[in-house]
Amino acid sequence: MLSIIAFSMVATFMTLIMTKRLSALIALILVPTLFALLAGFGRGLGQMMLAGVKDLAPTGVMLLFAILYFGLMIDAGLFDPLIKRIVRLVKGDPLKITMGTAFLALCVSLDGDGTTTYMITVSAMIPLYRHLKMDVRIMACLIMLSGSVMNVLPWGGPTARAASALKVPADQLFVPMIPAMITTACWVMFVAWILGRGERKRLAADSEHETYQFDSGDEVIGEDPASHIEARRPKLLWFNFLLTASLMVLLILGLLPLGILFMLAFAIAIMVNYPTLEEQRERLAAHAGNALSVVSLIFAAGIFVGVLSGTKMVDAMATSVIHLIPVSLGSYMAPITAALSAPFTFLISNDAFYFGMLPVLAETGSHYGVSSVDMARASLIGQQVHLLSPLVASTYLLVGLAGIELGEHQRFTIKWALGSFVVFFLSSLLFGIIPWTSG
Repeated sequence: MLSIIAFSMVATFMTLIMTKRLSALIALILVPTLFALLAGFGRGLGQMMLAGVKDLAPTGVMLLFAILYFGLMIDAGLFDPLIKRIVRLVKGDPLKITMGTAFLALCVSLDGDGTTTYMITVSAMIPLYRHLKMDVRIMACLIMLSGSVMNVLPWGGPTARAASALKVPADQLFVPMIPAMITTACWVMFVAWILGRGERKRLAADSEHETYQFDSGDEVIGEDPASHIEARRPKLLWFNFLLTASLMVLLILGLLPLGILFMLAFAIAIMVNYPTLEEQRERLAAHAGNALSVVSLIFAAGIFVGVLSGTKMVDAMATSVIHLIPVSLGSYMAPITAALSAPFTFLISNDAFYFGMLPVLAETGSHYGVSSVDMARASLIGQQVHLLSPLVASTYLLVGLAGIELGEHQRFTIKWALGSFVVFFLSSLLFGIIPWTSG
């Protein structure tokens, strides 16, 4: 019964936001509350919600100061040289812009952090999309697909979780997956080509946009009101670059928590670039709306996660699915785990899947001769869909920066994300990364 309630809750939430009946913020708060009350968990509901909010609080702090920091860098003009360089290369061709978006996102996401990938790539590309009046859903889609490929890197999170849960070496788990990652990255570039051709035809067919072509010397001015020319600090370009590079190095080394690093970097950046209190207030006010919209969604997601965990709905969902696997399919546990990883890393958090569900699946697989490392690799294939989940904090940052609704982003991107999953799955089987059967 609890499993049925859990799946009904998730289905109701997804239906409401994808049909635009409710915003993600409201649905994240009300839907789990109502279902928890219906399931009879009224007595401890407040503590469950608070625990979920506390769990996501560090992420909320990190995103808040990441938005403020990169917002300052955009205002100060750190990314202007990169944008101008991209403009010279693409020359106003939507196809080149989409290909450039995917390539840039693949490169930037090598650091394994979705937040920085979204901030940097959107900052560089959105002026081009706005100037040409291209569909920003394409930009969000390509950035997410690129980030999903690189999310499998050992320092990206899921690989470390899978390695820890099943006690296998991270390098032994990851290195064989590189051919499948490269294949999926090529798929992402192919998707960029398809979407770029579509935009080229759409804009060419609209006489209103026929003259929108860049020359190599064109300046691109974004429509972001925070990007006024008086906020530019060209003389501090190298300082800002070194500060940002140092921040990236420290993020990778993990010497301090992410939230603390962004807080310190933000304090240094605003003090050096905008030394007066009046300038600082102006910059904070310019980015307050974006920061509030993203961080409020993070804390609302904490309620959803808290109810799923506190009521044990997550455990009930996992147990129900595992019990549905017939004994006759035991030797196929690797591809079964790969297939299950897509919906379950979408419906529940990575922690819940890798530390709660994967060990049970791996134990089942071991009885049929499927090794732990094969099961761990299979569990990572669903990451191609994971970043579309409403439980992923950085996804709210992406849609917030792009100026689109979460449901809108999910509807547009889901078929391409499923395509990435299929490509990753089939290439993993083809390259022998996971076995089709233990026999």
